[in-house]
Amino acid sequence: MAAFAFMTVFFLVSSTLTHTVFSEMFKPHDMSKWPKPPCKMYYPVDTLYESTCPDVTSYVCATNGHTYQNECFLCIDWWEFGPHIKFDKYGKCD
Repeated sequence: MAAFAFMTVFFLVSSTLTHTVFSEMFKPHDMSKWPKPPCKMYYPVDTLYESTCPDVTSYVCATNGHTYQNECFLCIDWWEFGPHIKFDKYGKCD
């Protein structure tokens, strides 16, 4: 009887985990619904202050076709070179 109960619990847990894992793998992700980078967080406090971005690789694509290493680099370029540089999507540009 204990073996039957164990097998029932094992089946229920494994089927739930399998459904969760595989449903996320094959579900299309709409990246347009993802939040835009919080650029205000990266703005320099002072005009003489040099902003340094973390050395983290999380590619971000801008509307100018340039792939930035992460959102900090995109925000700093937008701040330095003007509003024509805008966020397009997360990931490398095509």
